[in-house]
Amino acid sequence: MTFSVSEAAKAAKLAARSTAKLTDKQKAAALHAIAAQILSSEDAIIKANKLDLEQGEANGLSAAMLDRLALDSSRLQNIANAVKDIADQPDPVGSTSGSHKLPSGIEVSKMRIPLGVIAMVYESRPNVTIDAAALCFKAGNAVILRGGKEALNSNLALAACIHQAFAEQGIDAAAVTVIPDPDRAIMSELLTLSDDIDLVIPRGGEGLIRFVTDNSRIPVIQHFKGVCHLYVDVAADLHKAISILENGKTQRTGVCNALETLLVHKDIASEFMPQVATLFKQHGVTVHACPASMAYFAEATAATEEDWHAEYLALEIAVKIVDDFDGAVEHIANYGSGHTEVIVTQDISTAKRFTREINSSVVMVNASSRFSDGGELGLGAEIGISTSKLHAYGPMGAESLTTEKFVVMGDGEIRS
Repeated sequence: MTFSVSEAAKAAKLAARSTAKLTDKQKAAALHAIAAQILSSEDAIIKANKLDLEQGEANGLSAAMLDRLALDSSRLQNIANAVKDIADQPDPVGSTSGSHKLPSGIEVSKMRIPLGVIAMVYESRPNVTIDAAALCFKAGNAVILRGGKEALNSNLALAACIHQAFAEQGIDAAAVTVIPDPDRAIMSELLTLSDDIDLVIPRGGEGLIRFVTDNSRIPVIQHFKGVCHLYVDVAADLHKAISILENGKTQRTGVCNALETLLVHKDIASEFMPQVATLFKQHGVTVHACPASMAYFAEATAATEEDWHAEYLALEIAVKIVDDFDGAVEHIANYGSGHTEVIVTQDISTAKRFTREINSSVVMVNASSRFSDGGELGLGAEIGISTSKLHAYGPMGAESLTTEKFVVMGDGEIRS
């Protein structure tokens, strides 16, 4: 039977009306059922994932992309744990805030409500299928998931877990739809269905996000890339700095919260840069160096303007020695992507200045950029990271998938 995305969107819109009415207890039960189904279906999911990995290798996917694609027992356990975390979080739907009485006698407050139907367009990572489904459902929405062709078998295996759990709990299966056909024409049609879909969230490479942004008739949450900076201040604890640099650059390179540029205060360069050179040599990191930092590396290429904009997603980094704090802030303002910026410093006033003057979606003091993740920031999981400052900014959890309506309580008041 041919898949119709327009019919799927209409069914999702209808399902969204029922999910919006579910109680927190009902949603939690369904989410716990999904987590249990994932764990009990481990063999089938890993078998499907193996097909995707084999096809990915045959099609020349990079090591970073294959790493994003891979599932094993540990990752499935983490996915299930994230779903349980989401299930046990406070329900954002129906919560009220800002209640106040006005001179006219009316009492005004705001109430959180679901967005409606969300379309998620993403690449590689099959965990996004579960994270997005769980978060959208927790927030009372329906969701249509369009993953990349490289993860199709994995995504469909995970979707089967969701629908089995929904069947057990009496939930409309259309609340979560995984598009079973990777045809790009279907995605293009999806982006036109503004009557039935309320928001599009793309997650993947810059090319995918720009395609969605350029072709969508539906509002889009944008996150083009993650050019994350680490600034090592003159007052830095260098032991902390090296540890944070190593974790941020080398722990997992193919993720958007990995470090891409290192900025070092000139007054500590002579002490700190040799440690950096040793670290990078140990890990095989390719260095693109500014003129002032070039001499510290046995092998480095001269950094170009493109390197300051680059999201390498590999064991590769741009390095610049800056004159002072203002020089670091200026560099981030010019080249940052609004994702995550880190300062290492023991000076409290400098740390406070950094958090005030840097307006990326996540700003960190003396902590690894790898914490810039919904799960690590207490959201249970994330559906994506917004760098567009509209509606939501930074990692998006369940609350970011709701909006607010005004609620007015009166006792017969009329406007004079």
